[in-house]
Amino acid sequence: MDQPKPRVNYRRWLLGGVAPALVVLIAAALAYLLAPAEMPGRDVVVLIRPGLTMPAIARELAEAGVVRNATAFILLSRLPGQHPLAKAGEFQLNTGWTPQEILRIITTTNGIQHRVVVREGLPWWETAKLCAAENLSNQTDFEQAMNNATLLEKYGVPAKNAEGFLFPDTYQLTRSQESNGPAVVEAMLKVFDREAKKLWPQGPPPPDELMRVVTLASLVERETGAPEERPRIAGVFMNRLRLGMRLQCDPTTIYGMGPDFGGKLTRADLENTDNLYNTYARAGLPPGPICSPGLASLKAAMNPEQNDYIYFVAKGDGTHAFSRTLDEHNRAVRFYQLHRDASYRSTLGGPAAPDMAPPPAPATDPANAAKASPAKAEPVKAAKASAAKAKTAKTKSGAKKAKAKTATHQKHKG
Repeated sequence: MDQPKPRVNYRRWLLGGVAPALVVLIAAALAYLLAPAEMPGRDVVVLIRPGLTMPAIARELAEAGVVRNATAFILLSRLPGQHPLAKAGEFQLNTGWTPQEILRIITTTNGIQHRVVVREGLPWWETAKLCAAENLSNQTDFEQAMNNATLLEKYGVPAKNAEGFLFPDTYQLTRSQESNGPAVVEAMLKVFDREAKKLWPQGPPPPDELMRVVTLASLVERETGAPEERPRIAGVFMNRLRLGMRLQCDPTTIYGMGPDFGGKLTRADLENTDNLYNTYARAGLPPGPICSPGLASLKAAMNPEQNDYIYFVAKGDGTHAFSRTLDEHNRAVRFYQLHRDASYRSTLGGPAAPDMAPPPAPATDPANAAKASPAKAEPVKAAKASAAKAKTAKTKSGAKKAKAKTATHQKHKG
């Protein structure tokens, strides 16, 4: 009788032979795919733009050589306990890191932070240069963001551009696009909005008043770096406005000449009525802020010192001498301006003051000084010219007296 053939237990065969082999194979594949892309590793900077999905990010990481396989990275991001959303920004990664570490970095950290220090008193184009130096934004994109009506309306800026509202501060900014103009400008507007709440806890004033305060504060910021002088200088400007006198503030005229100002003001510059910011030729405040004022200057503009000063002149050490009358002012000008040297500074810690052309001759009556009396210093050349003129006149007078004496002597002699 034939013996029956033994039955092959394929299930046992699979479990005992093929299945373990498959497990080993899958484990090996996972170990390979989830291992660092290369060893030793190298640093790679990856830019994750706003709105990118995880599959798109995974493909860019694979193309950059940061991970070995995009699909495996996508599956890793979908495992329980992982963060499925990446942050926009610039990330310094390393090809020697595991995909798990890379996923953690792009989903839980802010990436590379660029430090930008915007000090008080900078016009917008200088702030733009600081951002360009950190590759955060180019000048064109920054300027476009400055004039973005939607952005200005969002933060309650009552002007056609954001000058004066880019609050001076130290910023840690991330680059999430090739040029981040709108993001950078918005970050600064957010800080102004935050600081403004300290000044106006009940909400900002009406648009016209807000612009007046910020514009006046910008003049104060550019005129002095001495904290104790800010309310006093604001008071001087308010006095001049009240008396109908022109402000004759050099920084406004310089601002109106734009980024290409060469460092020397001429008489023609001071008489140029086409410059809308020329407060030598135009009455009242300039049409808008001329820089980013700090909190202290904003406070000074809101609460100017009550005084009767209408003139001030730089002493050369960053502070100013204040005068109530034109005679006092002219004496201060002669005293401080005739002894200027390389160490002369019109503001604390600031650069040397620009070369100044003589402003229009000061009026003798403050009530009629709207066209002629400078709030700041009469320049060196003008002061020296006045001194030389006086000396010449004295010499001529002496000569005439001597001549008259000689003639009298000859007459008596004859």
